[in-house]
Amino acid sequence: MNFARQFAGTPISFSNNNNNGFYKKKLKIGDGYRISASSKHLVFAYYVTGHGFGHATRVVEVARHLVSAGHDVHVVTAAPEFVFTSVIQSRRLYIRKVLLDCGAVQADALTVDRVASLEKYSQIAVAPRASILATEVKWLNSINADLVVSDVVPVACRAAADAGIPSVCVTNFSWDFIYSEYVMAAGYRHHSVIWQIAEDYSHCKFLLRLPGYCPMPAFRDVIDVPLIVRGLRKSRNEVRRELGIGNDVNLAIFNFGGQPAGWKLKKEFLPDGWLCLVCGAKENQDLPPNFIRLAKDVYTPDMIAASDCMIGKIGYGTVSEALAYKIPFVFVHRDYFNEEPFLRNLLECYQGGVEMPIKDMFSGYWAPHLQNAINLKPSYEGGTNGGVVVARVIQDIAIAKSYAPTKIKLEYPFVLPQIHN
Repeated sequence: MNFARQFAGTPISFSNNNNNGFYKKKLKIGDGYRISASSKHLVFAYYVTGHGFGHATRVVEVARHLVSAGHDVHVVTAAPEFVFTSVIQSRRLYIRKVLLDCGAVQADALTVDRVASLEKYSQIAVAPRASILATEVKWLNSINADLVVSDVVPVACRAAADAGIPSVCVTNFSWDFIYSEYVMAAGYRHHSVIWQIAEDYSHCKFLLRLPGYCPMPAFRDVIDVPLIVRGLRKSRNEVRRELGIGNDVNLAIFNFGGQPAGWKLKKEFLPDGWLCLVCGAKENQDLPPNFIRLAKDVYTPDMIAASDCMIGKIGYGTVSEALAYKIPFVFVHRDYFNEEPFLRNLLECYQGGVEMPIKDMFSGYWAPHLQNAINLKPSYEGGTNGGVVVARVIQDIAIAKSYAPTKIKLEYPFVLPQIHN
């Protein structure tokens, strides 16, 4: 199969990547993509980073389309199994619990320990590297994987190359970019970790790049895809009716990916007439009467879409769902996470965000920020069907293993970039 023909009519542009001196190819995929049952049964090994739930929830969206098309998906992750099995009930989904990276080590939702992050990554992925590669190569061959997909575990790309299997990454950031800032605090001895991560990523065939992306110089071939967003199961009215909340009530959702230890919510934090849904609150945590504890396994997108604004930290999951459902986002800045400025730009470009200074967050001076938020009119009109788009693209890549970038240059018009000295 000629993979390039799958993108008939798709414009291709080239941009100069000044970080590594190579030309970076971009394919822009529109919203018209669909995935249907393939005549060929495929096996995907999908590696998911151990950092937070955001990566796992977007992987679920891709995996469920692959499973529905008749393919087997083996998810390799340290994330809780219920994140996947609560959405996909199929014998074609396999969960393998393995920790192959650690992301950013955080003391709480807003505090990143830069030195500990690099030291833990070295402990998990660098020291046992030879053993990891040997284990992963053996496992990939044992399941007869057709394609390795990574979001965005570095060593998975190298393991795939060693096993002779193509790989792709699906992400809006890469860990070499995030960790590069940490080296300033951790010292030169961790500098080699950054280069190792970048070298691992360089083995993948494509980066399927999500909106709000950071610079990712380790990847040469790039396909831009829409936001991957979980779809809604219930309407705003249904959710509010089940919660016993009228449509005339201003409703916020407090979403920090788990209630941080030591944070105490008080009744006076909310203006009169407001209620707030709380994600991740511990069962023994006392909440004021105007704060409502949500169940651990609640389907968060429905809760977000039923709210008038969200309070939280910037991450791909929160930003993408706020944009998709046009819910204003009151965000608190997080230091030492290089992903934030790029997602913030995306959020603010579509009039979707208001910053709450951290001192106001802790002191309970929420009212002016909530008022500013509900006066916004979020305007994101971009694609939100990235789950099905990515599933279709990686299905085609898996079928067309012999794809060569030069074919695209021959079959589609392109314009060489102007290079400025």
